[in-house]
Amino acid sequence: MARKSRSDAQAVQQVVAAFLKLPWKVQVAIVALVLLVGGIVLTLRITSPQSPAQPQANPQTTSSPEPTDLGGLTNVPPVVTGFPDSAKSVVFCLWNMENVFDDKFDRRNHSADKEFDAWFSSDASLRQLKYQRLTEALLRFNHGIGPDIIVGIEIESYRAAELLKNSLNSELPAQAAPYEHVAMKELNAGRHIAPAVIARYPLSRAQLHGRLQRILEVHVTVNGHELVIVASHWTSQISDDGKRESGGRAGYAATIAKIYEAAIQTNPHVDFLVCGDFNDTPESETIRTKLGMIADSRLVTPNARPPRLYGLLSGKSPEKFGTHYYNEPLIYDQIGVSPGLLDTAGWGLVPDSVQVPTEGLIRSGTRARRPWRFGSRTDDAVGRGYSDHFPVLATFQVAP
Repeated sequence: MARKSRSDAQAVQQVVAAFLKLPWKVQVAIVALVLLVGGIVLTLRITSPQSPAQPQANPQTTSSPEPTDLGGLTNVPPVVTGFPDSAKSVVFCLWNMENVFDDKFDRRNHSADKEFDAWFSSDASLRQLKYQRLTEALLRFNHGIGPDIIVGIEIESYRAAELLKNSLNSELPAQAAPYEHVAMKELNAGRHIAPAVIARYPLSRAQLHGRLQRILEVHVTVNGHELVIVASHWTSQISDDGKRESGGRAGYAATIAKIYEAAIQTNPHVDFLVCGDFNDTPESETIRTKLGMIADSRLVTPNARPPRLYGLLSGKSPEKFGTHYYNEPLIYDQIGVSPGLLDTAGWGLVPDSVQVPTEGLIRSGTRARRPWRFGSRTDDAVGRGYSDHFPVLATFQVAP
C-alpha cells in the first residue's frame, strides 16, 4: 500500500508540473472546463430521482400494499372522459337532517326520542318549520329543483319521509319532475331513527342489514341501469370508543364491507354506492382498513382484493369539506363508490362534482364552519336553523 501511495503522489506531482509549464491562457481554460463539468455532475446528482436522498424501491416487494397504506391521505379523483351526449345527469344528496319526526305520538322510549316524538306531534307550527327549513335548503340545489335522489339520515319513520316528500313537492317549480318514491325500514337501534331515501326515480329491494344496525340497502333504476345504495348511520363517538372489533363503528364497517364484497364478487362492475353519517373521519382506520374506502381512485379496481371504494371526501380538507362541527370542522358524512361508478358504462361519477354547500346553512355572525342546527325544544336561544350537519352533493351521469 505504501509503494502504491508513493507512485500516486509522484504521478500527481508530474501532472501539476506539466500544468504549470502551460501558457496561462491554457491554464485558465482548463480550470474553467473542470469547474463546468463539476457543476453539471453536481446538478445531476441533486435532481436525479435515483439520488441517494430518495427512498429506494424494494426489489423483493411484488404484492399490493397493506390496507393501512392504501391511497395515502391525498384525494386522487378518477379521470373519466366521454360520457355519452344523451346521458342523463342525476344529482345525489346525502344529509343528516337532525331529528326529523312525524306528526304522530308514538310513545318512543328512548330519552331523546321521547322529547322529539312528543314535541313534533303536538306543536304543528314547529314541526312545519322543520320541514320548511329542509325543503328550503334542498330546493336551492340542482338549479332550483332539488336533488334527484335524497338520502336523509335521522328520520323517525316512513311517515316522516313521506311528509318531507310532500313538502318538497308542494314547493317545486312547475317544470320540475315531482318526487314520487320513498324507501325506508324503521327499527329501534338505541334510538328510533334511520336512513330514508326520497327519489324521482323508482326505488326497489329496500332491506335492512346487520343486527340492530341502521344500514339500509335500496336499488334505484334510471334508463334501465341499476344503482345499489347502502345508506347508514353509525354509532356515535360518545357511545363508542372505536376499539370494539364486532360492535360500534367497526361493526358497521365490517357489515357494509361484507355486503359490498358479495356484490362485487357477483358483478365486478356493479354500480355500488356507500354513504351515511359514519361518525368518523375519512382517515380513520375504521374507514380506510375495515370499510376499505380510500382517497386514491387509481387503486379502486374491479380486481382489487379486498374490494375497495373511492371516498369522494377522503383526503379532502375539513376546512372546505367539513360536514359537522365539534370543536373543529369534521368530515363525518361521506360517500364511497365502486369501480363501476368510475367508468362511463351504466352509472358514472362526474369527477370532482362532490361539494358540501354551506350558503345559508351557517347562522349569521358565526365565523366557524358550524352548521346552524334546528335544535331541541329548549335550545332556541339563537333561532332555529336547519340541521347540525351540512349536506353532501355529487353528480352522476347515467348512460342511455
